[in-house]
Amino acid sequence: MANRGKKYQNAAQLVDRTKEYDPKDAVELAKKTAYANFDETVELHLNMGLDPRHADQQVRGVASLPHGLGKVVRVLVFTQGEAVKTAEEAGADYVGGDDMVKNIEDGWLEFDVAIATPDVMGKVSKLGKILGRRGLMPNPKSGTIVPPQDLPKAISDVRKGRVDFRLDKTAVIHLPLGKLSFDDDRLLGNLAALIEAVLRAKPSGAKGQYIKSASLSTSMGPGIKLDVKATQELHAP
Repeated sequence: MANRGKKYQNAAQLVDRTKEYDPKDAVELAKKTAYANFDETVELHLNMGLDPRHADQQVRGVASLPHGLGKVVRVLVFTQGEAVKTAEEAGADYVGGDDMVKNIEDGWLEFDVAIATPDVMGKVSKLGKILGRRGLMPNPKSGTIVPPQDLPKAISDVRKGRVDFRLDKTAVIHLPLGKLSFDDDRLLGNLAALIEAVLRAKPSGAKGQYIKSASLSTSMGPGIKLDVKATQELHAP
């Protein structure tokens, strides 16, 4: 910690590194340790009892946060025919098929989430190299390839705060919880939704303790250890 700035060191002194905090206390402490001059993101980090090298111990899923992430989400929908009107009426920012594919091939990427109907995936698939490395490729596992009748719900979900998560190579899952400016109840509600989604995504090959440890932090702040049992007992509103 010696190479950290003075503000970080002062914030870190507020955290008992030997203690596992109740979620409510951890959220309150995260706010006290924040020192940046912008609205930091509150983050959840889960150290999982899994081996990422094994296919049956992979974790991938989606969580819908009841209180959103505190940012504007620009939604692009790839579709055609009557579904264009459905997507527009549901509030998509951009809707189209061949025209949108060409725009992206020409370098346009002014959107945060892409949703597609199955009938246009043949066209969208050729954008794999462009969208894939940015995490923007529509995917049925993340609920972003849906039939036309499900477009309103899919658009609504990503607007509210849809979080895709997966296990990384170090067996950790990193998740955004919301903004520091959220009140405690909103952050706790989002925390509960994230934990429930991770528990639902438990893979068949999981053995022993599924979530080994958990911590909260702000974008710039120190980590705060969570009481895993108490965190798993939270219930989303």
